[in-house]
Amino acid sequence: MSNSTQPARQNRALWLRLSLLVGTGLTMMATSTAVMAQDNPEDEIIVTGIRASLENALIEKRNADSLIEVIRAEDIGKLPDQNLAEVLENITGIQITRTAGVGTGVQIRGSNSNRVEINGISSVGSGAGRNGISFEDVNPAIISSVEVIKAPEAKTIEGSVGGTVNLKTIQPLDLKKPLMNIRVQGEDSSLSVEGIKPRISGALGNRWDTGGGEIGVVITGSYTEQEAVSFRPRVDRDNLTVNPAVGPTAYQGVQFLVQEQENDDYETLNLASTVEWAPNEELTLTASAIINNQERSRDQYRLQASGISGLRTRPENAPTEFETLDYTAIGGPVLEGALVGIIEPGPTDHDGNLRFSSETAARVTDSQIFSLGGEWTRGNWDVSAELATSSADSSTPTFNTTVNFINPNCINVDSRNDNCTPFRYDLRNDQIQWGINFDSPTAPSLADLTNPDNVMLDQVDVGRNTTDNAESAARLDVAYDFTDSKFGDYLTSVEAGIRFNKSTHEFIDIDDRIGGFSQAEDAPRGSAFSDILVVGPDNFGDADGRDLFISDFLLVDPDLSFSDPDAVLASLEAALAAHRLANPNADGDLTLNLSEDLNAYRDISEKTTALYGQANFASGIFRGNLGLRYISTDIDSTGYAPSINGAARQLETTSGSYEFFLPRFNLVATPSDEVVLRLGYGKDVRRPDFSSLASGFTLDNQENSAVSLGNPGLEPEEVTSFDVSADWYFAPSAVFSIGYFTKDRTNIFGQNFEGAALVADVNDVNGLNGTSDLVRESGPNCSSGFFNPTVQPNVLGDPNSTGLCVDFTQPGNDPSVTTQSGVEMALQYDLSSFEDRLGWASGFGAAGNLTLQKFSGGTVVDTTSGRGLTVLGPLSVPRGLLDFSKTAYNITGYYEKYGLQARARYTWRSSFRTNDFGGGANTSGSSTLSFPVHTLARGQLNASINYDVTDNFNIGVEATNLTKSGIIQKCATKEGPTCFVGLPDRRIIFGGSYTF
Repeated sequence: MSNSTQPARQNRALWLRLSLLVGTGLTMMATSTAVMAQDNPEDEIIVTGIRASLENALIEKRNADSLIEVIRAEDIGKLPDQNLAEVLENITGIQITRTAGVGTGVQIRGSNSNRVEINGISSVGSGAGRNGISFEDVNPAIISSVEVIKAPEAKTIEGSVGGTVNLKTIQPLDLKKPLMNIRVQGEDSSLSVEGIKPRISGALGNRWDTGGGEIGVVITGSYTEQEAVSFRPRVDRDNLTVNPAVGPTAYQGVQFLVQEQENDDYETLNLASTVEWAPNEELTLTASAIINNQERSRDQYRLQASGISGLRTRPENAPTEFETLDYTAIGGPVLEGALVGIIEPGPTDHDGNLRFSSETAARVTDSQIFSLGGEWTRGNWDVSAELATSSADSSTPTFNTTVNFINPNCINVDSRNDNCTPFRYDLRNDQIQWGINFDSPTAPSLADLTNPDNVMLDQVDVGRNTTDNAESAARLDVAYDFTDSKFGDYLTSVEAGIRFNKSTHEFIDIDDRIGGFSQAEDAPRGSAFSDILVVGPDNFGDADGRDLFISDFLLVDPDLSFSDPDAVLASLEAALAAHRLANPNADGDLTLNLSEDLNAYRDISEKTTALYGQANFASGIFRGNLGLRYISTDIDSTGYAPSINGAARQLETTSGSYEFFLPRFNLVATPSDEVVLRLGYGKDVRRPDFSSLASGFTLDNQENSAVSLGNPGLEPEEVTSFDVSADWYFAPSAVFSIGYFTKDRTNIFGQNFEGAALVADVNDVNGLNGTSDLVRESGPNCSSGFFNPTVQPNVLGDPNSTGLCVDFTQPGNDPSVTTQSGVEMALQYDLSSFEDRLGWASGFGAAGNLTLQKFSGGTVVDTTSGRGLTVLGPLSVPRGLLDFSKTAYNITGYYEKYGLQARARYTWRSSFRTNDFGGGANTSGSSTLSFPVHTLARGQLNASINYDVTDNFNIGVEATNLTKSGIIQKCATKEGPTCFVGLPDRRIIFGGSYTF
């Protein structure tokens, strides 16, 4: 969509950020230039390309006393990929998930429960999770290397199931020469209509001797704009239909259709600065600041064909093609599903309905990490201390609007705010194609679809939620070196430390809603607010060449809804007021009244004390460490208590505490110069997400949305890990490694689910012209489920009422043991040692890795309810681990010689079950048939090529998702119905860098 409404705001922000970068850069450049003349011109440079980065990473891994993986930058500000999640995908045992094609989630050894640190300091995220800063919030340009700790030592901070990711920035006293670099790039999305987005980064640094010791300063920064576009069609076939034209056998008919575009615009500013001062050989003081500001705006649209379930029994709507849907893998039936057909309204029908929604779900996050520390070494003693604080303040402004299309050719015009629109669908080849059936005599014209007088306002939802996360920490570490003592033949050193930290999380839900208008007399037509209506994008077919989709429609301007929501709201409120004057009997709110939802408020505070002791040993071919970590945590969860006798609600705090002893052991053996054997054992804990600890809940006005309740008594998950591996360094820059790991997880987090009962619609309360449909209880006393007083029913209740019994979930601990185990293999090799014989061909190299893993155990099950129960019958299926692929591999080929660097990487992961899907669906009894969906196996190809024009100037181009690989998601089983499809874009990044 066009950003024409906000260029001034964006340009001001761009120039402000560029001025900050350039101003800082000029200051440092003056300092660096003055000192540069004093340096030895033969000083080595920081990095020298692909081969050097791989070799240095291997050296770091080889020398470590525990199992780690390392990726180092190939050049200043140049990790292998432009997204940190995709950088991590290069590592054995790591898979990632993507949002709109951008890597956002990372699974280490099948687990999403990991920690993210920056320079060894805890980071905090923008939401309710515990992982730390989101990977899309940090540009890899400010990161010099990435370390993944798979086997922790006693001094490693607790909180990870899969591993700890440590993002490292350049440290100034490590510099060999003055540092000045700038990189300018542009990014283009194949599905975007907004043009090329800028990416600018730079680094400045130097170290010098003074009368007061050695001082070093480094500043790195980046400014990035990015647009990520993905098309996500959806179809619900979550009910059984009997059509007389087909016969008596029930089949899964089309219930709901969605055409959705995710369009995420990222604007990110990252600054990292470190100052190191070594006044003498014994003392080093360090101060660092990392500032990340991200604005992510989602100008998303969603077109919905709803209210079509009552039309499925009409003979002319019998599908012309079917497919077999096999649920036997979970003990279910084999059914037929509609594949190709039409949905034609009859002369007395007011359905189906066509709705146009625009959704602006933005996130604006300001995060900072500040630290002050020092290290003192004298004789055998080493003492270090650090004070650090991390914070992330986020606001999530939303402005979502829906208008109903009123078909001017509808035969049956009644009082409802919806209308009879004919559709056709073609679900073959997993494509989920649907659109207007223009062969129907009641079909609207293209001009009708974009006529403001043919749409009516349905609803407006506005939110101004805020989330504030913070952690402050203080640590003291002491080590004593025994190398020269009588114990030195086997005991190298002993370490001990203490760490105090306080973590806080506060969430405030501020929102309101206008509408949910079910009657035409209540809603203004679009001609009354045509100043904020725009024609939507017509490029939904660009991703896969489809020709069946809706290309002409109107939306409330999503860009304006983000950049100037007050103007959009003023237009809508003026239209409502004018409509009420003309229709005094109309019903519904005329203005928005944003207020805090006290039910959803949560304020959580944790205080933790951690102690550890660790002995480091080395003797003969063996080295390693043995230690114990102790943690004690006190937690307070605060929310609003229910009102007593109508009095104002008061805050109420639930408190708890826990403590754990975490033994950890790592052993390394080097039987030869080429072979390294490792063994690791350790225990860790994973604390629940803050949202899971809440005493409140959030209500949604959609009838299929489950209410998520919290559980302040939720206990941490415990994990016991075992690792054994062998690395064979058979040539320079070459390795073959194989390893086995197992993790026993207890108290694993799960979601307890209770579905709202479905009852026969004997009075046709949903108005679908029949009494064979199922609806939910209207409450407030629900036989099962949770009464949500804000729901505006659609097909599961009376559209003229408010409130409905809905599904609910609540987190809980699974007391049984879930075991993960797997094998990891990696191979890295290049031909550089054969340069004399191969010449130019010696520039080739390759790297690859393979992960095979499985899990067993656990007692959490998903049980059919609602329409899932109707379609599949009573089934209970073990949930197991979500987002868990049994097989994954990466293959990278590269060439580096004569100033040319080229790389291609193919990544593949097998199918996995997940609750990450689009289109507004949920895992309640409808939409997904009560179960997580299966994301089918998928591969992706990324490639890059760079050329050193001179020793200082480099140009290059990179491509992400080169083949535009799509995503297919099946409901209930891998042989079940295709219910969601993701069609992400291909992104091309081009530009150059200059090192002074």
